[in-house]
Amino acid sequence: MDVARIMSRAQVGLLAPLVHVEVHLASGLPTFSIVGLAATTVKESKERVRSAILNSKFQFPAGRITVNLAPADVPKEGGRYDLPIALGILIASEQLKLPNESGTVHRVEIYGELALSGEIKPVGGMLLPALHATQARNEMIVSREDAEEACVAKGCRVRSATTLLEVVKHLTREEVLAPYEKRAMLAELPPPASRDLRDIRGQLQAKRALAIAAAGDHSLLMIGPPGSGKSMLAQRLPDLLPPLTDSEALEVATIASASTAGFDHRTFGRRPFRAPHHTTSVHALVGGGSRARPGEISLAHRGVLFLDELPEFERRALEALREPLETGVVAVSRVAMQAEYPAEFQLVAAMNPCPCGYRGDPTGRCECSPGRIEMYRARVSGPLLDRIDLRIEVPAPSPQELAASVPAGDSTAEAAEKVADARSRQLARAGKLNSRLSVAELSIFCRLDAEGERVFWQSQAKLGLSARSYHHTLRVARTVADLDGSTAIEARHVAEALQLKRALP
Repeated sequence: MDVARIMSRAQVGLLAPLVHVEVHLASGLPTFSIVGLAATTVKESKERVRSAILNSKFQFPAGRITVNLAPADVPKEGGRYDLPIALGILIASEQLKLPNESGTVHRVEIYGELALSGEIKPVGGMLLPALHATQARNEMIVSREDAEEACVAKGCRVRSATTLLEVVKHLTREEVLAPYEKRAMLAELPPPASRDLRDIRGQLQAKRALAIAAAGDHSLLMIGPPGSGKSMLAQRLPDLLPPLTDSEALEVATIASASTAGFDHRTFGRRPFRAPHHTTSVHALVGGGSRARPGEISLAHRGVLFLDELPEFERRALEALREPLETGVVAVSRVAMQAEYPAEFQLVAAMNPCPCGYRGDPTGRCECSPGRIEMYRARVSGPLLDRIDLRIEVPAPSPQELAASVPAGDSTAEAAEKVADARSRQLARAGKLNSRLSVAELSIFCRLDAEGERVFWQSQAKLGLSARSYHHTLRVARTVADLDGSTAIEARHVAEALQLKRALP
């Protein structure tokens, strides 16, 4: 058999195009060539494949070996093609004889990096290929470590192997690999640490704003001195949100699988909480690299993106958030690749009121000049602030609040129940959450009563809200009414929404 063909898949954004690994043997001086837009990691597989074949007690054929990864215009990277290449060489040299004698492995996709001993190592990122293989009704052969991730795709037929020799025996029907049975994923990880709203002393207004943000999927900016509880509040937001649906969980897992870090199958079904450091670059936040990988804002899709010390982030990185906050999508373009990722994240940011953090402290320890304060706040642009729905002060708790034996406010479970009720009203009314209402839908679903309209227009004239802030305030007022169980948007709901949209202190 001169030519062998084995199926595998590449990764391009959130797509996994089919790749045919074609191996041809010819006479001539011994050479080993890999063509088809292969990255350096793929070309380095030659030595791994050679040693794995020899250490598995097979012969490495002499002569010209040409490996073509088709189609040639799709970039290929990683060690996932080691196992298909090795099998192709064994088929082409007739050391592995398929039952169909065609030289082609039908309806089976094969993935795996080879160790020098012939052991199959995990390559990660198997969820995307598994979803595409399920649609194509193909079977998959992967390493034992990758099998659990591949099984996240419902209906995918997966077999796992530990060595090259096991796969050879399976293809010759000498020893068939058993179908892999998915284990319980979440049971393998300890449950997340209990984070109750009542752990935070005082901060009733901040807790109320957090519930409003959770109910309507609104963005939130907290401004307060160090140690006032801003980070603790942000960490409790995911627990206020309802569980992901099956389709949403699969969407989140698919994005994680396409990232550099990969997807941990044990976290399937949990809302993401991403808290990048303020030194994070614009490419790490938005996405990029030579292969246009998803960034933090896409990894926070359907979850929370927490930016602590907001003014300390690079200005370009913050400005890159403006379009995704509006559209819920981010397009990453590079010379070799373009990819579009969903980015419907909930932004929660925190900052100090001044560079030292103690402006307004009763002890008077803040010595920041007005000029320094202005420069500090100017690091966050007006257009970005205009896109944040809620802006609140989080003052330092008083000694009485810290010493209180009975914490004030709702527990996380109580607040989550109210949030779930408010969200169900929104979905029943408009089929979407309030933060996603279009301008045309605002006139339908966000009508104010007479007193509410009077309060709104009087305040709008004084505050000088932009057109975007006007629309955002209507959405927040609608959420406040939903959280209070009110069908109409009353004056008190409008007043609270305007209070939560005020300028920086």
